[in-house]
Amino acid sequence: MAKAMTLLWGAGSPPCWRVMIALEEKNLQGYNQKLLSFDKMEHKSKEVLDINPRGQLPTFKHGNTIVNDSYAVCFYLESQFKSQGNKLIPDSQEEQALMYQRMFEGLTFYDKLNAVIYYDWFVPEGERHESALNRNKEALTTELKLWEGYLQKLGSGSHVAGPSFTLADVVIFPTVAYLFRFGLSAKRYPKLGEYHNLLKDRPSVKASWPPHWLENPEGQDTLKDI
Repeated sequence: MAKAMTLLWGAGSPPCWRVMIALEEKNLQGYNQKLLSFDKMEHKSKEVLDINPRGQLPTFKHGNTIVNDSYAVCFYLESQFKSQGNKLIPDSQEEQALMYQRMFEGLTFYDKLNAVIYYDWFVPEGERHESALNRNKEALTTELKLWEGYLQKLGSGSHVAGPSFTLADVVIFPTVAYLFRFGLSAKRYPKLGEYHNLLKDRPSVKASWPPHWLENPEGQDTLKDI
């Protein structure tokens, strides 16, 4: 089954990590995979563009079916393999509604993180302004406080959409992991720190942990003052 799947991915990409966690959760190990380099612009290669005209990673193929957006892949895997591995969409109407809500809020969360840690990457040197970066940092701080509040309301030991691990955790945990990789203070954001500790040793997360993080576990301090 997994042998009919191919994933083109890049290290250091939360969208790619989302898909890899989902594949692990659905017990779909053994899929074909190829690690591509963003630095070498391999995501813009003909190999990728032939199946993903946006030239982005992840790029996923199952038989003749191509799914390229990370959220779409996660939904696809849960839909196609409902009875396999861990169930990622809860039955409870309330939990399911909260899961969808948090999933799509997670896109805003990820964008606000990127606007700070990759500011120099996204903005050409001549267009960079300290005031703009400071606004991005303020927006990220507001977002972090929002998620602290969500987790506080759910109570200790909760996942982001309730007691169960769901697709919301699949897509949001990589963002949270990046926060702490880039120096976010767990003392300042204890609920996010607790959530990070809750999931960092989950088998699907450990199995898909970014390889360069294992080689260099120190990380960076970009967010230490946020």
